Amino acid sequence: MVNNLEETFRWFGPADPVTLTAISQSGATGVVTALYHIPVGEVWSLDEIIQRKNTIEEAGLRWSVVESVNIHESIKTAGADRDTYIQNYVATLQNLAQAGVNIVCYNFMPVLDWTRTDLDYLLANKATALRYDAKALAAFDLYILERLGARDDYSAAQQQVAKQYLDNITADERTQLINNLMAGLPGTNKTLTIPEFKEHLKRYADVDAVGLKENLAYFLRGIIPAAEKAGVKMCIHPDDPPFPILGLPRVVSTEQDLADLVNYYPSTSNGITFCTGSLGARADNDLPGIIERLGEHIHFLHLRNVQREADGSFYEAEHLGGSTDMYAVMKNIVLEQQKRVADGRDDIAIPMRPDHGHKLLDDFNHKTYHGYSAIGRLKGLAELRGLEMGVKRSLLDKA
Repeated sequence: MVNNLEETFRWFGPADPVTLTAISQSGATGVVTALYHIPVGEVWSLDEIIQRKNTIEEAGLRWSVVESVNIHESIKTAGADRDTYIQNYVATLQNLAQAGVNIVCYNFMPVLDWTRTDLDYLLANKATALRYDAKALAAFDLYILERLGARDDYSAAQQQVAKQYLDNITADERTQLINNLMAGLPGTNKTLTIPEFKEHLKRYADVDAVGLKENLAYFLRGIIPAAEKAGVKMCIHPDDPPFPILGLPRVVSTEQDLADLVNYYPSTSNGITFCTGSLGARADNDLPGIIERLGEHIHFLHLRNVQREADGSFYEAEHLGGSTDMYAVMKNIVLEQQKRVADGRDDIAIPMRPDHGHKLLDDFNHKTYHGYSAIGRLKGLAELRGLEMGVKRSLLDKA
């Protein structure tokens, strides 16, 4: 039987209510974290990295993956100072490698990280989940943000549904929707104002999907040679949600996008974070097939499930429920591990973390980061651990 996946938990640093002790009790052996206090674009010093690593190791855990070394907006928009920020990024990767931390997750989403309209969507069992409501997003875009050109992105029927939605929510619900969507730039806890967000949108006025892909390729050409030399594996996270929103392009949403990505600079250091939730929000993404065809490039796994709805909405489902066949996904992950054994690779135990757990039981008594409750993720990890064992035993019995 091939090595198990490396079980990890995301940790937001010393202020995270989900402590390293709690992570250790979950059965996970690895931690996924970052130096969130360092502003985007600045170099992570070796001393800061080692300090964080020592804290993790003193708890009996390993700093398995960095998530994320965020990318400055100047790189995404081809700003005049992008080369400076790329040089800073390379310096951070070199310091991480020197400290023995060699897997780095990142994303190339414009302005905002993952976007949800509801951070506490009530489920039938009274647990809560993250939710993306297409009509709520449209209502914000059309009638609150009043983005120039927004009406061209929605049909007349969608505009009508969005207006009805806005007319039927309270003033407090309207404010909460704005706060949920303006949750800030990557690497900050700041909630943007509408005028601030409009200023960010102006920077992308001339950046379409083609241009954003060109800027991504430029970034990779700037960092991958140094990452390869240092022994660092970069793995891009797919867009979340995996389609354009608020007039911003998305370029890491489909299998073709991922294939383009690895071909921009072919290297073992240029890889993928395979997120079943992000990719699973599109019905046209064949997740088991993507693993079969691009599995050699996967350096990190985010395993979660979403329940898709007909209008493009979705919410975080049970890890083994939802619209994605998680059994088929896990089976192809295990088959990819077998290929790596046959090829003599040393990265068999791919780091995996349960992503975006529900809030349930005692989780309601703690102010955790949205999607990162303790018990909800513990439940997901237990389910995934059992699924992995079952898949491996079934394949062994057939051998």
